[in-house]
Amino acid sequence: MSRNSYIQQNSDIQAAGGLVPMVVEQSARGERAYDIYSRLLKERIIFLVGPVEDYMANLVAAQLLFLEAENPDKDIHLYINSPGGSVTAGMSIYDTMQFIKPDVSTICIGQACSMGAFLLAGGAPGKRHCLPNSRMMIHQPLGGFQGQASDIDIHAKEILNIRHRLNSLLAHHTGQSLETIERDTERDNFMSAERAAEYGLIDSVFSKRQMPA
Repeated sequence: MSRNSYIQQNSDIQAAGGLVPMVVEQSARGERAYDIYSRLLKERIIFLVGPVEDYMANLVAAQLLFLEAENPDKDIHLYINSPGGSVTAGMSIYDTMQFIKPDVSTICIGQACSMGAFLLAGGAPGKRHCLPNSRMMIHQPLGGFQGQASDIDIHAKEILNIRHRLNSLLAHHTGQSLETIERDTERDNFMSAERAAEYGLIDSVFSKRQMPA
């Protein structure tokens, strides 16, 4: 059954920075409208865009679990364009990626910084990619706390524990030594697409989609 698709603007659905296009599919049964992200979800594509925070992390984790239930043997494609954000929110996405059965292929479009870079590196081995003009950045976790001296000491120790945990996981995914990761994340460390591939954050740089023969 052939189906034609076209794009129209829907003034009722808002996205950060503008309207979300609607896709209307026509078939012998009639028409069905989707927002563009729901339509892409049917193709097992998830977008992680903007700061990593709890609400967004819950949506991404829910989509990962849904696609696993739909087909546990077919890859999921996670497109990332993020400046980073909350460590706990990011770890909820990361743990879900590792927990589910399907491989999660990660693709950076634009930027993957901080927790965004961590999630990019956490994709399935051999299936982590970026577009040629993307940029990646890794650094140590940020934190601040006010209160009694004893509480500040507790939170400082927790930040150090988080840093060690993140660095250990990043070393595992990149193949770099823990000492190298600790040194390279001491300050903001920006990487081009080619440098990220050399470093092990990604496996390849996409310049053109490969169409099946």
